Amino acid sequence: MQRLALVRQKSLCYDGLIQYRTNNQIKAPEVRVIDEHSQNLGVLPLAKAIDIAREKGLDLIEISATANPPVARIMDFDKFRYQKEKEDRKQRQSQKANELKQVRITPRAALNDLRIKAKRTDEFLEDGHKVEVSIFLRGREKGNKDWALAKLEEFLKLISVEHQRLVEPKKGGRGFITQIAKK
Repeated sequence: MQRLALVRQKSLCYDGLIQYRTNNQIKAPEVRVIDEHSQNLGVLPLAKAIDIAREKGLDLIEISATANPPVARIMDFDKFRYQKEKEDRKQRQSQKANELKQVRITPRAALNDLRIKAKRTDEFLEDGHKVEVSIFLRGREKGNKDWALAKLEEFLKLISVEHQRLVEPKKGGRGFITQIAKK
């Protein structure tokens, strides 16, 4: 019933292994036991907790080794590992949903080019991303800022998804920048 208790956990900071002790790998003399129905069985000697887990055909998994006394849970280790991996995947997906996508247009762009970029912007917004729209000015275009702002407004009207402006158009770098998100 002894199993290698390694669960692979990925995070943005590092890709490491977190070790969970199971059954006889637990070193504490007493553990606070939580059963498979999430009910607290109280503080029990380690041997008794392992016996209870074996009677039920499950494993005793040390959840929090730093608590006093350490917290251990009675459950199937494979199920526990699957749940942890599922939580990690969900967490990574939610972090990806908050990415800032960038769309760059020029004031000389034809209407069809703007429609194509607007369609791509719609896809980003539907996926839950924030979008930074920037209009890029070169040479004498920098002197005609009203024209560039009008082109930016025209582009924002082409976006079919209902959106809100997080940042009003402001001068930045070589043009104007605004941020939008889905309402």
